[in-house]
This record gives sequence, C-alpha cells and structure tokens, in this order.
Amino acid sequence: MIKIFFDHQKFSVQRYGGISRYFANLVQDIKNRNEFDYQIGCLYSPNHYIKDEPQLLNNKLGKFFLNSRYGSKAYKINQAYCKYLIGKGRYDILHPTYYDPYFIGRNKKSLVITVHDMTHERLPEYFWAEDQLTRNKRLNIEVADKIIAISETTRLDLINYSNVDPSRIEVIYHGIDLDTPLVYAPVTGLPEQYVLYVGDRGGYKNFYRFLDAFKLFSAKYPEVRAVLTGGGPIQVADRELMERLKLQDKVIHVNVSDEQLNYLYHHAAAFVYPSLHEGFGLPILEAFKAQCPVILSDTPCFREIGAEAVAFFETYQMESMLAAMEKVYNDTAYRLQLIENGSRRLRDFPIDRSLEQTFDVYRSLV
Repeated sequence: MIKIFFDHQKFSVQRYGGISRYFANLVQDIKNRNEFDYQIGCLYSPNHYIKDEPQLLNNKLGKFFLNSRYGSKAYKINQAYCKYLIGKGRYDILHPTYYDPYFIGRNKKSLVITVHDMTHERLPEYFWAEDQLTRNKRLNIEVADKIIAISETTRLDLINYSNVDPSRIEVIYHGIDLDTPLVYAPVTGLPEQYVLYVGDRGGYKNFYRFLDAFKLFSAKYPEVRAVLTGGGPIQVADRELMERLKLQDKVIHVNVSDEQLNYLYHHAAAFVYPSLHEGFGLPILEAFKAQCPVILSDTPCFREIGAEAVAFFETYQMESMLAAMEKVYNDTAYRLQLIENGSRRLRDFPIDRSLEQTFDVYRSLV
C-alpha cells in the first residue's frame, strides 16, 4: 500500500479555497482505493473540507485556542507536528499543500509538488519585494521528484522561469465533479441584476480595471450591481477607489459557503474574471457548471481553459472589457450560447481523470 503524506499548510489557513479543496479531493478518493493510504499533518484545522478527518485537537479546547482568530498559532503547532511526522518517515510520498520549504533536509521519501501558477515569476512587479513565495517555490521545484503543473501554460512557465528538467513535469488539469448535481444555498440581500467577481483583488487580478469598466457599465445600466466574494474584506485602497468612482452603493461584498457560491454564479448576469495571468482558473469550471456566462481576459491560460465557451476581452483595455459585459448583458441569444458552450466545455475536465493521473504520478515513484 502506498501511503501519501499531505502536510498542513493550506489546511491551516483556508476554511474554503481552491487549493485546500484540491487536496481534500485527493484524500476523499484515496478512501475508495485499496492501493493507497494517507495521513494529513494537522492537529487542528479550520478547513471545511477535512472537518471530519481525525485531528487530535479538534475539540472545544483546541478550537478555543487554535481557531481562525489564532491562525498563526494553529499554523505553528501543525508545522511542528508535520516536522515530527516527517522525522518518523512512516509514509512513501510527501505531497505538501503549499511551498513552505520547512521539510527540505528532513524528508527522506519521494516528493511531489503541485505548482498552481508562476504568476510571481511572470509578473514580479505586482508583488512585495520581500515576499518569500518565489524563493520558496524555487526551493520546492529544485528538490521535487515530480512536479504537477495544472495547465500547459504553467508547464511552459516552469520551463521558462526555472531550471527544471521538463521530464519531471506532468500536466494534470484541475477537474470538477460532472455527475453530482450542484447544491444551492440562497444569499440574502442580493440585487436582482448583478455581475460577479470572485477571489482576490490585488495587483495582477486586474480588479481596479474591472471597477473602471463597471463604472461606465453602471452608468448605462443603473439597475445592475457588482457582487464581490472571496478575497477577504474590502480594504482601504479598494474602498477609496469605489468612493472616487462613486460606486460605494453599487458594489457589494459577501462571504459565502460553496453552496452559496453556486447560487451566486447561477443568478449572475455574468462572471467576470479579468486577471492578467493565472495558472488555471478553477472558477471558470465552477461558473460553467452553475450555468453562468463567463467573461475572461485574453491570456494564454484562459484561452487554454475557456476555449470557445467564453467571451474574451483585451486584457489591458477597459473599453474592451466594457464591450464584452454589454454584449453578454444585452444579447440573450449570445448569453444562452455561452452557457451551452460552457456546459459542453466542462466535459473536458472530469475530476476522475485528474485524480487518476495524479495517482499515476504517485505510482511512478514507488
């Protein structure tokens, strides 16, 4: 039996989120396979996806001291626990959930890492000069036995921005459950008409250009609001821009569960994803499944994932984004065609294929 050790990193800091869900999907599928076993390096995690996994401190006392209010403390305790487990070495493959290199020099077993994007390397001007992520990622890449790239774009970025041997890279696209119907949970206080923005709002996410486009869109269609979700609370710079653009009454931020996110997608006039660069873009698949028309910036990765099922705009052109939003909003036939194309494109990303290809990588190392 091949035992996979998943460390704590994203499980310590994410309640919901694409990366922790990616690893939780692997865990759930391992439970159905006699060939594999697993361990998660968490004494306590606030993560929704592994809430039923055994965790020694998942009790009232542990939650009091280690819940999200004390996230750094939970992270440190879980990291110490992972160091202990790595020292014991009772596993066959280490698959860390992010790039902290604390395990380097401790781990004596095979190492698989997943590279989710190379945005820091491709667009360094958008990131804090003291951000250690680029360095940490490089250290992971240098010692990994196998590297999973989540798109062909990410594979090419790995080759272009690191010294990695291409033979160590395997492209495995993210997948989504095509068979299980979505569960929807209502979100109170939603406007009747809105465009949806999901995720972080910093620098390369192109959020400020989205607000500029939405200001002009809102002037033409005053009944439409912008709904934001994820990315944490609206920060001072975000709020100041909304004040200057006089959008403070037209932009709403909500924190939602996965079921409520499905509801947001399904009822949105469109989902707008304006990033300058991404490694994959899982929200695209989420929107496809929820039958939401998708508007994307014209980037290599989004071309790779969205293909003919989305409306593209010129990435750095606010007027182009505005035109795409107007076309989707006004042209019912076009909107319905996007939804139909999205449902068809979704079939190219079954989660079963993604999981099986990942297990093939594990098998290749044992």
